[in-house]
Amino acid sequence: MFGIYLKRELGRRKKAALVIALGLALGIALVITVSSVSAGMSKAQDKVLQSLYGLGTDMTVTKAQSAPTSGSSGGPSFKFGAKSSSSTKQSSDRVMTQGGQALKSSLVTKVASQKGVENAVGALSLNVTKVDGSFTQGKAKTTTGSSSNSSSGQGQPGGGSGSSSGGGQPQVQGGGANFNVNSYSVVGVDVAHQGLGPLASMKITSGKTFTSSQTGTKVAVVSKSYAKEKKYKVGSTFKISGTKFTIIGIATPDSSESTTDLFIPLKPAQTLGDAKNEVTTIYVKATDSKQISTVKKEIQSNISGTTVTTSADLASTVSGSLSTASSLATSVGKWLSIAVLAAAFLVAALLTSSAVSRRVREFGTLKALGWPSRKVTRQVVGESMVNGLIGGALGIALGVGAAYAVTAISPKLTAQMGSTGGGGGMGGGPGGGGPGQQSTQNTLEIALTAPVSLTTIALAVGLAVAGGLIAGAMGGWRASRMRPADALRSVS
Repeated sequence: MFGIYLKRELGRRKKAALVIALGLALGIALVITVSSVSAGMSKAQDKVLQSLYGLGTDMTVTKAQSAPTSGSSGGPSFKFGAKSSSSTKQSSDRVMTQGGQALKSSLVTKVASQKGVENAVGALSLNVTKVDGSFTQGKAKTTTGSSSNSSSGQGQPGGGSGSSSGGGQPQVQGGGANFNVNSYSVVGVDVAHQGLGPLASMKITSGKTFTSSQTGTKVAVVSKSYAKEKKYKVGSTFKISGTKFTIIGIATPDSSESTTDLFIPLKPAQTLGDAKNEVTTIYVKATDSKQISTVKKEIQSNISGTTVTTSADLASTVSGSLSTASSLATSVGKWLSIAVLAAAFLVAALLTSSAVSRRVREFGTLKALGWPSRKVTRQVVGESMVNGLIGGALGIALGVGAAYAVTAISPKLTAQMGSTGGGGGMGGGPGGGGPGQQSTQNTLEIALTAPVSLTTIALAVGLAVAGGLIAGAMGGWRASRMRPADALRSVS
């Protein structure tokens, strides 16, 4: 009887049922869209952090760079002297640690033993500045990249390969010169623990990565952008301060551009940087992500003089359209969804109550025939539940369609990450120069997606049921107050 009556009544009131269902559908669709876009932005932020921070890394331990002494530039000094008026070709590499003051390798073990730490891995960030060219008596001419600067006495060339150099600008002193200055970044990684640290966010697209037996081998993995610039391929060789390295793999970052040009095993990096048994960054993974702040305090209290930076600290430095859009989605989008959904529930309830009021004669007659109030209420709630489920189905279809459209369009969002001096930078990338230097920014471009999870679908179904129950409760309350006499008064 319930099913037959329900089918007949819904068939008779198709327009009213469709209006209620569409109201709920719009509210549910908005919730799905906002939730999916927010999830996509969260995913994009994770990619940005991974590109600097290292996949699986919860925090890093560094030490602030000490200030340069008075009169010092804080960078290496290149001295070339031409012995005659004839041109003399010379070449020199200067390797400097960057990203902060060096830490003893033994601290990696000490950090790993702290309460709440699952694993810790050390890495050494280096900046290599290569100067080569012809040096003659007379006027000096400096060339860096595509720009040139003429001066006499000394020049101060800057970076070269697209990577920011750390540790100050190199100085070139001598008579006259015509030379090129190129700067690139190198990170020494622990090849036995590549799942944590700067190389973890890179994907090998050509060749292979390091093996655990290559701790002291002169091999390298090169970022795709740097390999393209230098026309490197697997098997190519290059030299750093006379040490020859062979490229075994080319890596592409999971997102954006890599902030590191070359990855080499940690021991050769320590030798090149004259940093035996030292690292510049310790990457830390906590046993429980909910205890990161507690672990941070534990490390800071037990290992003095170090700076512990969590992913939350790093996220606070991210700006640009990604940060703005994320804030809008989590604040404005959230409250807009709540407001629209509340309005949809209210409209559904009012329309259901109004429809019940127009059925005074019907419900009054049913009561006169012996229907108890609970049976009338159940009938109204059942109709509202069906309307709610129809609205939920339409809302899911609209919401999933909107999310798919966002993913298909993939609007580009930018993320600007400031890297201040003093070793606060993450990922071993360039830009972590000494105190007094200007901070650098790395701008990344991220394609926005809107993934729809099963949790979001379940939430939509729950909202559809809730909307039906609220509308049914309002209509059922109105129907339960009717009396058989109301049906007689409605007859004119």
